[in-house]
Amino acid sequence: MTVIVLTRCPAGLRGFLTRWLMEISPGVFIGGPSRRIREALWAEVAQYADTGRALLAYTTDNEQGFAFATYDHKWHPIDHEGLILIRRPKQQPAIASTADGAPQGWSKASKRRRYGQR
Repeated sequence: MTVIVLTRCPAGLRGFLTRWLMEISPGVFIGGPSRRIREALWAEVAQYADTGRALLAYTTDNEQGFAFATYDHKWHPIDHEGLILIRRPKQQPAIASTADGAPQGWSKASKRRRYGQR
């Protein structure tokens, strides 16, 4: 079983993948090609993905039962004592805060309610 997930990739690449895999949702392709075909498809994805991202997951003979690869993805696979895990980047705070710790952009009444000030 092979699964390829594309994000922000050209429509031509999606059309190419539909020759070998079935698109079950926009950008999600699934099928059972041979290893040689899977590697050729992944090479095409890496070549034509442009500014998009791609993820490949496939069944294999290991303890997890699957393996995966990423292309231009923020999450990266790492080997941890024989298990493949995903390393995610640290989240940056989305909202700046003021000196009193309340997020900026909130109304004064909302800040008072949130921090129990009356």
